Amino acid sequence: MKRVKDGQRLRAVVKALGRGEQTFRHGIKASAEGQLNGAGSRVVTPDERERSRRRAENLRRKRENEILKKATADFAREVL
Repeated sequence: MKRVKDGQRLRAVVKALGRGEQTFRHGIKASAEGQLNGAGSRVVTPDERERSRRRAENLRRKRENEILKKATADFAREVL
């Protein structure tokens, strides 16, 4: 939408980005009415950031655990 506001034609922007024209029209309308919440519109507390970081770390560790379990099973099959 910034490109359109800067003077580029909507069709050119839509074509360059490969998006639907109607989607952009709705976004431009919502922005003009003050109803569009962009990135950073919500304040994220340090506790929320920490929880998010921990969730991501837990997910990474679960994936690593699954890989180790499979590797252990394969190794056990080869040895026995």
